[in-house]
Amino acid sequence: MPASPFTDPAPAQRLERAAAALTEHGFTVEILDDAAAARTRIKELIPEGASVFTGASETLRLSGIEEDINTSGRYDAVKPRGLAMDRATQLREIWRLMSTPDVIVGSVAAVTETGSLVVASASGSQLPGYAGAAAHAIWIVGAQKVVSDLPTALRRIEDHCLPLENDRAMKVYGKPSALNRLLILNEEPHPGRGTVLLLRETIGF
Repeated sequence: MPASPFTDPAPAQRLERAAAALTEHGFTVEILDDAAAARTRIKELIPEGASVFTGASETLRLSGIEEDINTSGRYDAVKPRGLAMDRATQLREIWRLMSTPDVIVGSVAAVTETGSLVVASASGSQLPGYAGAAAHAIWIVGAQKVVSDLPTALRRIEDHCLPLENDRAMKVYGKPSALNRLLILNEEPHPGRGTVLLLRETIGF
């Protein structure tokens, strides 16, 4: 299988199949043109003053959504609060803040046409909130992340996402990344809790 399917945007029919399957599995799905539209939609979806945690994501960084949430003053931004705390003495409190915000915002490594979201993480900091601890979750997903099924999603993570994230981690942290934790969301049992903003353009890894 050539590498290009992991970077090429999925055509409209594949996006619609993924959206329909996710909807059947309890997620709220919107197909938007681009990251700019998602940036605007996020401001509409999250009420002012809500506690919001942004999971590590190139999609959020490149779109400007991470900066909007963490520096605008519109929200009770969890990430800056956590960074200001002492990890040696307040680690459990930091994890509680990250795990149970009003809203967690991030992305995924892959979304399948069969209706699953797949997330990979080295630290796992975003996974409790994604899995259900946060009251609401919003994922912004570029069109290149749509794949046919779970085996292809896992191959995308290992062959495409991990090398890119490893390069990023070396530049930012001076150490490699790792595929330490994997979360597969096959269904959202609480309708209205999980929203997927599926983009027609590519963004992120």
